[in-house]
Amino acid sequence: MSPDHRSDFHEQLADIERQALGAIDFVITALDRSLEALEHRDIELASLVIADDDRIDGRYLEVHQGVLSLLALQAPVATDLRVVAAVLHVIKHIERMGDQCVNIAKLIPLDGHEPPVDQEILSSIERMALLARSLVAQSKHAFAERNVELAEDLVRQDDEIDRLNKAIFRRALECGDDADQREWAMHMILVARCLERIGDNAVDIGEQTAFVVTGLFREFADASHVVPR
Repeated sequence: MSPDHRSDFHEQLADIERQALGAIDFVITALDRSLEALEHRDIELASLVIADDDRIDGRYLEVHQGVLSLLALQAPVATDLRVVAAVLHVIKHIERMGDQCVNIAKLIPLDGHEPPVDQEILSSIERMALLARSLVAQSKHAFAERNVELAEDLVRQDDEIDRLNKAIFRRALECGDDADQREWAMHMILVARCLERIGDNAVDIGEQTAFVVTGLFREFADASHVVPR
Protein backbone atom coordinates (compact mmCIF):
# COMPACT_ATOMS: atom_id res chain seq x y z
CA MET A 1 0.00 0.00 0.00
CA SER A 2 1.42 3.41 -0.97
CA PRO A 3 2.01 6.07 1.72
CA ASP A 4 -0.91 8.14 0.40
CA HIS A 5 -3.26 5.17 0.49
CA ARG A 6 -2.03 4.26 3.98
CA SER A 7 -2.72 7.82 5.15
CA ASP A 8 -6.22 7.72 3.67
CA PHE A 9 -6.85 4.36 5.33
CA HIS A 10 -5.83 5.66 8.75
CA GLU A 11 -8.02 8.72 8.36
CA GLN A 12 -11.02 6.60 7.39
CA LEU A 13 -10.41 4.16 10.23
CA ALA A 14 -10.06 6.99 12.74
CA ASP A 15 -13.33 8.45 11.49
CA ILE A 16 -15.12 5.12 11.89
CA GLU A 17 -13.75 4.79 15.41
CA ARG A 18 -14.99 8.30 16.28
CA GLN A 19 -18.41 7.35 14.94
CA ALA A 20 -18.50 4.24 17.13
CA LEU A 21 -17.33 5.97 20.29
CA GLY A 22 -19.69 8.86 19.64
CA ALA A 23 -22.58 6.43 20.05
CA ILE A 24 -21.55 6.06 23.71
CA ASP A 25 -22.80 9.62 24.23
CA PHE A 26 -26.19 8.46 22.92
CA VAL A 27 -26.16 5.65 25.50
CA ILE A 28 -25.35 8.05 28.34
CA THR A 29 -28.25 10.28 27.29
CA ALA A 30 -30.57 7.28 27.11
CA LEU A 31 -29.42 6.08 30.53
CA ASP A 32 -29.93 9.50 32.10
CA ARG A 33 -33.40 9.81 30.60
CA SER A 34 -34.49 6.30 31.51
CA LEU A 35 -33.50 6.80 35.15
CA GLU A 36 -35.13 10.23 35.28
CA ALA A 37 -38.28 8.69 33.84
CA LEU A 38 -38.12 5.95 36.46
CA GLU A 39 -37.67 8.43 39.30
CA HIS A 40 -40.57 10.67 38.22
CA ARG A 41 -42.72 7.93 36.62
CA ASP A 42 -42.55 9.96 33.42
CA ILE A 43 -44.11 7.76 30.75
CA GLU A 44 -43.61 10.37 28.02
CA LEU A 45 -39.87 10.54 28.70
CA ALA A 46 -39.69 6.75 28.76
CA SER A 47 -41.31 6.72 25.31
CA LEU A 48 -38.63 9.13 24.09
CA VAL A 49 -35.90 6.75 25.25
CA ILE A 50 -37.51 3.95 23.25
CA ALA A 51 -37.91 6.08 20.13
CA ASP A 52 -34.37 7.49 20.29
CA ASP A 53 -32.85 4.02 20.31
CA ASP A 54 -33.13 4.21 16.53
CA ARG A 55 -30.16 6.61 16.64
CA ILE A 56 -27.98 3.99 18.30
CA ASP A 57 -29.17 1.26 15.95
CA GLY A 58 -28.52 3.56 12.99
CA ARG A 59 -24.99 4.29 14.18
CA TYR A 60 -24.41 0.56 14.62
CA LEU A 61 -25.31 0.01 10.96
CA GLU A 62 -23.21 2.99 9.81
CA VAL A 63 -20.12 1.70 11.58
CA HIS A 64 -20.59 -1.80 10.19
CA GLN A 65 -21.04 -0.47 6.68
CA GLY A 66 -17.99 1.76 7.10
CA VAL A 67 -15.85 -1.15 8.20
CA LEU A 68 -17.04 -3.35 5.33
CA SER A 69 -16.30 -0.59 2.81
CA LEU A 70 -12.86 -0.06 4.30
CA LEU A 71 -12.03 -3.75 4.16
CA ALA A 72 -13.19 -3.91 0.55
CA LEU A 73 -10.73 -1.19 -0.46
CA GLN A 74 -7.80 -1.90 1.85
CA ALA A 75 -6.10 -4.86 3.49
CA PRO A 76 -5.28 -3.86 7.07
CA VAL A 77 -2.63 -5.81 8.96
CA ALA A 78 -1.20 -5.94 12.49
CA THR A 79 -2.41 -3.11 14.74
CA ASP A 80 -4.78 -1.71 12.11
CA LEU A 81 -6.54 -5.05 11.82
CA ARG A 82 -6.87 -5.22 15.61
CA VAL A 83 -8.50 -1.80 15.66
CA VAL A 84 -10.94 -2.82 12.93
CA ALA A 85 -11.92 -5.97 14.85
CA ALA A 86 -12.15 -4.11 18.15
CA VAL A 87 -14.35 -1.34 16.73
CA LEU A 88 -16.83 -3.96 15.51
CA HIS A 89 -16.98 -5.43 19.01
CA VAL A 90 -17.25 -1.99 20.62
CA ILE A 91 -20.23 -0.89 18.52
CA LYS A 92 -21.93 -4.22 19.26
CA HIS A 93 -21.62 -3.61 23.01
CA ILE A 94 -22.81 -0.02 22.61
CA GLU A 95 -25.91 -1.22 20.76
CA ARG A 96 -26.59 -3.70 23.55
CA MET A 97 -26.28 -0.98 26.20
CA GLY A 98 -28.82 1.06 24.29
CA ASP A 99 -31.17 -1.91 24.29
CA GLN A 100 -30.85 -2.18 28.09
CA CYS A 101 -31.90 1.48 28.45
CA VAL A 102 -34.93 0.68 26.31
CA ASN A 103 -35.72 -2.29 28.55
CA ILE A 104 -35.72 0.00 31.59
CA ALA A 105 -37.97 2.50 29.81
CA LYS A 106 -40.46 -0.20 28.87
CA LEU A 107 -40.89 -1.18 32.53
CA ILE A 108 -41.88 2.30 33.67
CA PRO A 109 -45.52 2.36 32.46
CA LEU A 110 -46.21 -0.97 34.16
CA ASP A 111 -46.32 0.47 37.69
CA GLY A 112 -48.58 3.49 37.20
CA HIS A 113 -48.01 6.96 38.63
CA GLU A 114 -47.83 6.17 42.35
CA PRO A 115 -46.44 2.69 42.92
CA PRO A 116 -45.74 1.54 46.51
CA VAL A 117 -41.96 2.04 46.40
CA ASP A 118 -39.28 0.81 48.77
CA GLN A 119 -36.74 3.57 49.46
CA GLU A 120 -33.88 1.16 50.11
CA ILE A 121 -34.34 -0.42 46.69
CA LEU A 122 -34.67 2.98 45.03
CA SER A 123 -31.46 4.23 46.67
CA SER A 124 -29.59 1.15 45.47
CA ILE A 125 -30.96 1.60 41.93
CA GLU A 126 -29.79 5.23 41.94
CA ARG A 127 -26.32 4.18 43.10
CA MET A 128 -26.16 1.47 40.42
CA ALA A 129 -27.19 4.01 37.79
CA LEU A 130 -24.43 6.44 38.79
CA LEU A 131 -21.86 3.67 38.66
CA ALA A 132 -23.13 2.42 35.30
CA ARG A 133 -22.96 5.93 33.86
CA SER A 134 -19.40 6.30 35.13
CA LEU A 135 -18.42 2.94 33.64
CA VAL A 136 -19.85 3.79 30.24
CA ALA A 137 -18.07 7.15 30.09
CA GLN A 138 -14.80 5.66 31.32
CA SER A 139 -14.92 2.87 28.75
CA LYS A 140 -15.09 5.51 26.01
CA HIS A 141 -12.07 7.38 27.35
CA ALA A 142 -10.09 4.18 27.87
CA PHE A 143 -10.58 3.04 24.28
CA ALA A 144 -10.01 6.48 22.74
CA GLU A 145 -6.81 6.98 24.74
CA ARG A 146 -5.65 3.33 24.46
CA ASN A 147 -5.35 3.39 28.24
CA VAL A 148 -5.20 -0.18 29.55
CA GLU A 149 -4.94 0.91 33.20
CA LEU A 150 -8.15 2.92 32.87
CA ALA A 151 -9.79 -0.03 31.12
CA GLU A 152 -8.82 -2.48 33.87
CA ASP A 153 -10.17 -0.09 36.51
CA LEU A 154 -13.65 -0.67 35.09
CA VAL A 155 -13.76 -4.01 36.90
CA ARG A 156 -13.49 -2.35 40.31
CA GLN A 157 -16.62 -0.28 39.69
CA ASP A 158 -18.43 -3.17 38.04
CA ASP A 159 -17.89 -5.27 41.17
CA GLU A 160 -19.86 -2.68 43.14
CA ILE A 161 -22.67 -2.80 40.57
CA ASP A 162 -22.80 -6.59 40.94
CA ARG A 163 -22.95 -6.27 44.74
CA LEU A 164 -25.84 -3.80 44.56
CA ASN A 165 -27.66 -6.00 42.05
CA LYS A 166 -27.59 -8.90 44.51
CA ALA A 167 -28.62 -6.64 47.41
CA ILE A 168 -31.66 -5.39 45.45
CA PHE A 169 -32.71 -8.96 44.75
CA ARG A 170 -32.46 -9.87 48.44
CA ARG A 171 -34.38 -6.76 49.50
CA ALA A 172 -37.11 -7.41 46.95
CA LEU A 173 -37.73 -10.81 48.55
CA GLU A 174 -38.40 -9.03 51.84
CA CYS A 175 -41.03 -6.64 50.50
CA GLY A 176 -43.89 -8.31 52.34
CA ASP A 177 -47.39 -9.38 51.44
CA ASP A 178 -48.58 -6.36 49.46
CA ALA A 179 -49.12 -7.61 45.90
CA ASP A 180 -48.57 -4.20 44.26
CA GLN A 181 -45.30 -3.66 46.08
CA ARG A 182 -44.09 -7.15 45.22
CA GLU A 183 -44.84 -6.47 41.56
CA TRP A 184 -43.01 -3.13 41.72
CA ALA A 185 -40.04 -4.83 43.41
CA MET A 186 -39.96 -7.47 40.69
CA HIS A 187 -39.73 -4.70 38.09
CA MET A 188 -36.87 -3.11 40.04
CA ILE A 189 -35.04 -6.44 39.94
CA LEU A 190 -35.32 -6.25 36.15
CA VAL A 191 -34.10 -2.63 36.15
CA ALA A 192 -31.12 -3.65 38.27
CA ARG A 193 -30.38 -6.49 35.87
CA CYS A 194 -30.37 -4.02 32.96
CA LEU A 195 -27.92 -1.76 34.80
CA GLU A 196 -25.73 -4.76 35.62
CA ARG A 197 -25.63 -5.71 31.94
CA ILE A 198 -24.68 -2.15 30.98
CA GLY A 199 -21.75 -2.40 33.38
CA ASP A 200 -20.68 -5.72 31.91
CA ASN A 201 -20.76 -4.33 28.38
CA ALA A 202 -18.64 -1.37 29.48
CA VAL A 203 -16.08 -3.83 30.86
CA ASP A 204 -16.19 -5.65 27.52
CA ILE A 205 -15.20 -2.40 25.79
CA GLY A 206 -12.33 -2.15 28.24
CA GLU A 207 -11.21 -5.62 27.23
CA GLN A 208 -11.16 -4.51 23.61
CA THR A 209 -8.90 -1.62 24.64
CA ALA A 210 -6.39 -4.07 26.07
CA PHE A 211 -6.65 -6.19 22.92
CA VAL A 212 -5.81 -3.24 20.65
CA VAL A 213 -2.81 -2.26 22.78
CA THR A 214 -1.34 -5.70 23.51
CA GLY A 215 -2.56 -7.85 20.62
CA LEU A 216 -3.83 -10.44 23.09
CA PHE A 217 -7.47 -10.86 24.09
CA ARG A 218 -8.12 -11.66 27.72
CA GLU A 219 -11.14 -11.32 29.95
CA PHE A 220 -10.60 -9.10 32.94
CA ALA A 221 -11.03 -10.65 36.40
CA ASP A 222 -14.81 -10.19 36.59
CA ALA A 223 -17.01 -12.97 37.92
CA SER A 224 -20.04 -11.58 36.10
CA HIS A 225 -18.53 -12.67 32.80
CA VAL A 226 -19.58 -16.25 33.32
CA VAL A 227 -23.02 -15.08 32.16
CA PRO A 228 -23.43 -15.45 28.37
CA ARG A 229 -23.88 -12.17 26.48
